[in-house]
Amino acid sequence: MSREKVLREQDDFLFPCVANYYEEPIVITEAKGSVVKDIDGGEYLDFFGGILTVSLGHCQDEITEAVSSQMKKLGHVSTLYPTENQLTVAKQLAELSPGALKKSFFTNSGTEADETAVLLARIHTGNQEIIALRHGYSGRSQLAMNLTAHSGYRLSGSSIPNIKHGHSPYCYRCPFGATYPSCGLKCAEDLEELILTETTGNIAGFLAEPIQGVGGFITPPDDYFEVAVGIIRKYGGVFICDEVQTGFGRTGEKWFGIEHSGVEPDIMTMAKGIANGVPVGATIATQEVADSFTGKSICTYGGNPVSMAATEATLTVMAREDVPGRSARLGGILREHLLEMKSKYKLIGDVRGRGLMQAIELVEDRKTKVPATKEAGRLMEEAKKRGLLIGRGGLYNNVIRLAPPMLTSEDELREGCRLMDEAMATVQSHV
Repeated sequence: MSREKVLREQDDFLFPCVANYYEEPIVITEAKGSVVKDIDGGEYLDFFGGILTVSLGHCQDEITEAVSSQMKKLGHVSTLYPTENQLTVAKQLAELSPGALKKSFFTNSGTEADETAVLLARIHTGNQEIIALRHGYSGRSQLAMNLTAHSGYRLSGSSIPNIKHGHSPYCYRCPFGATYPSCGLKCAEDLEELILTETTGNIAGFLAEPIQGVGGFITPPDDYFEVAVGIIRKYGGVFICDEVQTGFGRTGEKWFGIEHSGVEPDIMTMAKGIANGVPVGATIATQEVADSFTGKSICTYGGNPVSMAATEATLTVMAREDVPGRSARLGGILREHLLEMKSKYKLIGDVRGRGLMQAIELVEDRKTKVPATKEAGRLMEEAKKRGLLIGRGGLYNNVIRLAPPMLTSEDELREGCRLMDEAMATVQSHV
């Protein structure tokens, strides 16, 4: 098929909400490592990894072999039957996860993992109200869209009760007009007033991402969660940490993003990079919290042998290659380059992130911070022309998100940085 025919048939046979990047979408046909190829023979460095999902690299040999081997042996039985590799992965997660997190429930996506976590928090506490954060994203189901505080993704007009949204720790656009650290973490302290004025005063839990992904890689101060979670627990809630984008070494040095804050979750959700692109979601909880879930529940494909084989292989390679250490080292190179770009290009208002999860926020003017949404779109196009695929996000769609596979080589990383610089120079010259 030609690219034109693919796009024409997509328009004919898929929902219109299945949107694509770029003015002329790329039809990707094959990929290996950090390089993808399109239907017209073009090659690109992938610096977004399927929204932080291709955690190690496309078609990684050991993971591909593990999936192929498992499929030849046993493809599906459902959770009505125990399997060895589901238990192997559950034990791996218990060993890697922070604090006392121990017991897992497997699903197919981050959306389902978050839904499971909210249900578990309500069952365990006996309370109903959930606190989430503005600019947060939790998925595409009805509940997840209501947990999401980002108008572009709240597609349904109906509303689910018992969800309240606190202020995001968005230091670049502080909702209180303050500056860290003199702000006294007002965004965290305000959670108490939110609970006292907008809830019954007895909450089920607090759902938050260590770095808000779709929100534009909003990175809170290290001490934010200590204050926020302390308030949540004071009013009977548990802490649900959403590690769907930040997990498995992505933020550097640590296995999970929340470990940079020193706060231990009661429940944690994972997906995306957990299996290098194979659909897997997981909700892990402390034994006390997990054991509250005694009713009947099933996930037909959750924990199936093929997805667990991919997860086990992914986690094994991650441990061997020390991906937290790699992300810290390569992320440092990427961050240094982005800061150099900020010094050259006035369109860049902020550089933020951790490890191999970095972002630049584009603004028309650094004083007014008016979002440079059109320029962000141009930067996407200019990078594509040069063979570099990057991501986009933020409430105003003016944030460029960079998250290359964690086994990207240093040479590939530096080449991607060079291409970004060239693209940014072109965009800035037309302002």
